[in-house]
Amino acid sequence: QEQVVESGGGTVQAGGSLRLSCLVSIRTFSINRLTWFRQAPGKDREFVATITWSGGNTLYGDSVKGRFIISRDTAKNTMSLQMNSLKVEDTAVYYCAAARAMISFLDIRRYDYWGQGTQVTVSS
Repeated sequence: QEQVVESGGGTVQAGGSLRLSCLVSIRTFSINRLTWFRQAPGKDREFVATITWSGGNTLYGDSVKGRFIISRDTAKNTMSLQMNSLKVEDTAVYYCAAARAMISFLDIRRYDYWGQGTQVTVSS
């Protein structure tokens, strides 16, 4: 079954770090882009960071720029999100999404695969 599965969520104090992983069980030659989104209670899903599978080109949301680092390992079929200097407002469910086509990475409707999400809680 083709899917993406997140792992690595948890609870951390403000200022701490956490690393999320996304295992990509998809024929990787068909993937164009992988993206992290997050959703806090009562809020819309928010773009966090994106990376192209082949070239490794990255883009970040303004709220995480300079604190989070997205990467991918094509040999292990994984994508990661290193989250540093975490803030209480980073608390959310984090989702991994994969797109086969070249898409507007902000358009959540264009993604072909979504993970079940992993909870990240940052305490003050």
